[in-house]
Amino acid sequence: MTSSGPAPDALTTDHVATDGDTTDLAVAAALRTVGANISAFGSRYPADTTTGDVYPPRAAAADLPEGGNHGWTTGFWPGQLWLASQLGEERSYREAAVAHVASFSRRVHERVDVGTHDLGFLYTLSCVTAWRATADDVAKRAALAAADALMLRFLEPAGIIQAWGDLSDPHQRGRTIIDSLMNMPLLRWAAQVTGDPRYAEAADRHTAQLRDHILRPDGTTFHTYYWDPVTGSPLRGGTEQGSSDGSCWARGQAWGIYGFALAALETGDASFLDAAVRCADYFVAHTPADGVVYWDLSLTDVARDASAAAIAVCGLVELARLVPADRGVAYTATADRILDALVTGYAAPAGTPGGCLLRHGVYDMPKGVGVDEGNLWGDYFYLEALTRRVLPGWEPYWWVRPIA
Repeated sequence: MTSSGPAPDALTTDHVATDGDTTDLAVAAALRTVGANISAFGSRYPADTTTGDVYPPRAAAADLPEGGNHGWTTGFWPGQLWLASQLGEERSYREAAVAHVASFSRRVHERVDVGTHDLGFLYTLSCVTAWRATADDVAKRAALAAADALMLRFLEPAGIIQAWGDLSDPHQRGRTIIDSLMNMPLLRWAAQVTGDPRYAEAADRHTAQLRDHILRPDGTTFHTYYWDPVTGSPLRGGTEQGSSDGSCWARGQAWGIYGFALAALETGDASFLDAAVRCADYFVAHTPADGVVYWDLSLTDVARDASAAAIAVCGLVELARLVPADRGVAYTATADRILDALVTGYAAPAGTPGGCLLRHGVYDMPKGVGVDEGNLWGDYFYLEALTRRVLPGWEPYWWVRPIA
């Protein structure tokens, strides 16, 4: 696959790269915190975001007690555990990761809070990864059940997977969001292991619709987009978490880099690669000299979002595999610069029970939720970024690959 246009410049101000010892210390600090959080939470789940950089247990909901498995972010906790099991020698990381399979199996089979496109975030990290690592049939069945639940949200003739809400909800009907790109690997995995092409066909149609409509001509992205669920006609873009409908929400742009790059990797579709490049080039051009983006790329002098930066690091490294060498070198250099900024300025102190790995993230600025706090996805992608640096042959959990 190739892409057109000149290679983007890496961020251009003087940059002293983090040395290997500093990276090793960052990994060791992250592992200490993961270990402390195993003790702090046991079989329970942290909240989406920290309060004062410390996670409370997830709030009780419906028939679930405090710390129960609900919401869209719980998969990022076992995802961290799987990463830790590859980075560290302690068996406790792997044992804790495996233990979460039972909870995710119950969740999908009892249909607890599964009416969401985020089933990919939830089940790729918790169960597909567990099946690949252990050949656990419970994990495989749970992940396939999650893929089937995600397929129920596929809307013909719009060719998209509805993001949120009951499928009869008039406000949510026909709506999807850019985050959904990261949920498509679950469907491509299901196609691979079952031999049923419907899963991959749905993922490809959905990705193509986002390529054509959620990605704007200037390389920016809408957060959300609506289609007419009856005719399939594209209607309008909007936002829930960006500054305005016409602005560029940083985390969404980062999802675009990584999600389109994964689609290009798995399908070989050059148009998906071009979409990833366009997202990446705009993100890089709007990254401040110190390496960490503002919460909305259209703004400056507002809160930073370290979680968006961590996602972008992973996406840029993934994208660098797919483009010509000069462009790949530039993307890798920028990813290194951003990760260095996170390591030296945004990493949380090590070993705090309930503590985050990465500080200064933003969940939902317009609603005032999780602003300047740690969050589970930021922690996961920060640890993934570190894993990519210290284990160059590491294969991302999002890749569609057969069991070893």
